[in-house]
Amino acid sequence: MGGPYASVIAQLGGRPTKSVDVPICSVFLAAFLGFGISHMVIFRRNLARGHKFIPSAVTFGFCMSRVVANVTRIAWACYPKNISVAIAAQIFVAAGVLLLFILNLLYAQRMLRAAFPAIGWSRPVSWAFKVLYVLVALTIIMVITVVVQSMYTLNANTHRIDRDIQLYGSTYFAIVSFLPLPIVSLVLLLADEKKVAQFGSGSWRTKGLIILVAGTLLCLGASFRAGTSWMRPHPIYDPPAYMHKACFYVFNFGLDLSVVILFLFSRVDKRFHVPNGSSKVRHYRGNDDSEKDVSVQQVQKNDTERDIESSSS
Repeated sequence: MGGPYASVIAQLGGRPTKSVDVPICSVFLAAFLGFGISHMVIFRRNLARGHKFIPSAVTFGFCMSRVVANVTRIAWACYPKNISVAIAAQIFVAAGVLLLFILNLLYAQRMLRAAFPAIGWSRPVSWAFKVLYVLVALTIIMVITVVVQSMYTLNANTHRIDRDIQLYGSTYFAIVSFLPLPIVSLVLLLADEKKVAQFGSGSWRTKGLIILVAGTLLCLGASFRAGTSWMRPHPIYDPPAYMHKACFYVFNFGLDLSVVILFLFSRVDKRFHVPNGSSKVRHYRGNDDSEKDVSVQQVQKNDTERDIESSSS
């Protein structure tokens, strides 16, 4: 197997240049780094108080993947003939956003379980969500594999197969990004707010609004990428208008950054927090036994400290 070979097909954003892409990527790099650190600070502070909210750490991980994506794109601009760097840049751009898709779908699932526990906690629905998550992981592995493979072969049939898999991947990701929208819309329309299981802080409709806004932004970006993928391929020297650099940065990093900022300032760590072990007990009322154990331990600790003070005096 030879290669790697430079792509002769026009791609979204085209080949990066020092004069245009390096300054833009530097701004996005700093922004993702700053907001990523903010999410991690919130995660660590919450964890120190016994308030575990893993999605904050996942959002930090997403931001770091976007930092790497911008770094590799800057490196590609500085070394345009290095095909290996070009491959890495394309992979990191495509892979990172899936974390936000999963988080938004997770928040939608929590609202579904709170509104309709008989449906949301049922095993078929729970397994359906798990299958979605597994397929996301398998699909991104497939997409990364064919992206790399397409750079190392000149065989036309292999390129056709690789393109078909990429089309499947972009379409599936667009569907996953869209799913929270109908789920939350139906929940807001059909659920009785007085009967929903309470979790987190903030109003019920504000929770739904956050998911709908994030879902709209994520679905817009995913749909644009899927739509452009399905268009007829153009040669690299004659790219269509929708492949412009502005489209690349708006529908990739721009929308992603907007969702990261939305999650930060809306304090999803408070609004969508659920008691530890909810998936095992299948409700959001918390684990009474765990709470009692914590109370007993605290009482025992206080008694021990009191005995020590009495002995020393």
